Amino acid sequence: MAKKNQNTAPEFRAEAKFQRTSPQKAKLVLDLIKGQPVEAAINTVAFTNKRIAPVVEKVLRSAVANAQYLSDERGLDLDIDNLIVKTAVANEGPRMKRIRPAPMGRAFRYQRRIAHIIITVAEKQKAEVAKKAPEAPVEEAAKPATKAAKKTAAKKTVKKAAKKAAASE
Repeated sequence: MAKKNQNTAPEFRAEAKFQRTSPQKAKLVLDLIKGQPVEAAINTVAFTNKRIAPVVEKVLRSAVANAQYLSDERGLDLDIDNLIVKTAVANEGPRMKRIRPAPMGRAFRYQRRIAHIIITVAEKQKAEVAKKAPEAPVEEAAKPATKAAKKTAAKKTVKKAAKKAAASE
């Protein structure tokens, strides 16, 4: 059973299906924009010299438009300037089988690949950084020798810091 996190920001996505390029080539462009703010991602894609770049830019702009429309529709307080590209994926679509003439009356088969491009944008969370408990520095003499001992020591320091933070509130 998966745990649900109540404080996750809503995600907005856009898809471009059946694009006539291989997923490998599309991933080259998508890897450039993963994790970037939307404005920087649009600038990056606009100046990328790949044939699929205009399609990726169109999908990215569509995801931003979806975010703006759905936030207005649902009454969410969404800052468009604070959006980041959370995921950018190129999945494989159906392959087109083709035949190329070969010597001596034979024929060789080859496949034309198709990509489905999916881009997800979400609002950058500042609260996640503030919620993390500060870790106490471990002294050199008190360092445990094994990995298991290191993990338990780290868990204890995090629990102590969380208790102190709860007590101070």
